[in-house]
Amino acid sequence: MTGLSTLWLPILLSSVIVFVVSSVIHMFLPWHKNDYPKVPNEDRVRDALRSLAIPPGDYMVPRASSTPEMRSPEFAEKLKQGPVMVLTVIPNGPIPMGKSLALWFLYSLAVGVFAAYVAGRALPVGAEYLKVFRFAGVTAFVGYSVALWQMSIWYRRAWSTTIKATVDGLIYALLTAGTFGWLWPR
Repeated sequence: MTGLSTLWLPILLSSVIVFVVSSVIHMFLPWHKNDYPKVPNEDRVRDALRSLAIPPGDYMVPRASSTPEMRSPEFAEKLKQGPVMVLTVIPNGPIPMGKSLALWFLYSLAVGVFAAYVAGRALPVGAEYLKVFRFAGVTAFVGYSVALWQMSIWYRRAWSTTIKATVDGLIYALLTAGTFGWLWPR
């Protein structure tokens, strides 16, 4: 067993590496360019939705109020007529990238802490590189990727977007695993 406090350097450095690599992937590569295509008739859609003043939040349209309503012919007709959608409304104005980037870095730190915890409980000081790589890598992969799959399963997010995000998560996990293997206490 290796104490969590002795793993602060691989936690921190792997988070910095993931942060930098994810920035390169999202800002300089065309990999995610088509994840969210433009809605047809965007200006008409924006005009129609703006007049409704929908507050920021997550919505389903149509949305039944109860199980009996969900089973009703009227609700089935709403689904048939469409549109059927899951909608996230964010506040108007510029998107605060600083806050999102800070939260992403904190998330990367959290994944690093979980990877350190799992690897640290399973392996002693001086463990072999590949053993550390395996435990930290699998834990980081689960943290960066696996939870994304349910968005495609339940909310019909495009599988192509989820698969690309999973590949990103695999890259981040491999970087995390390599950092932990390299900096594991001897």
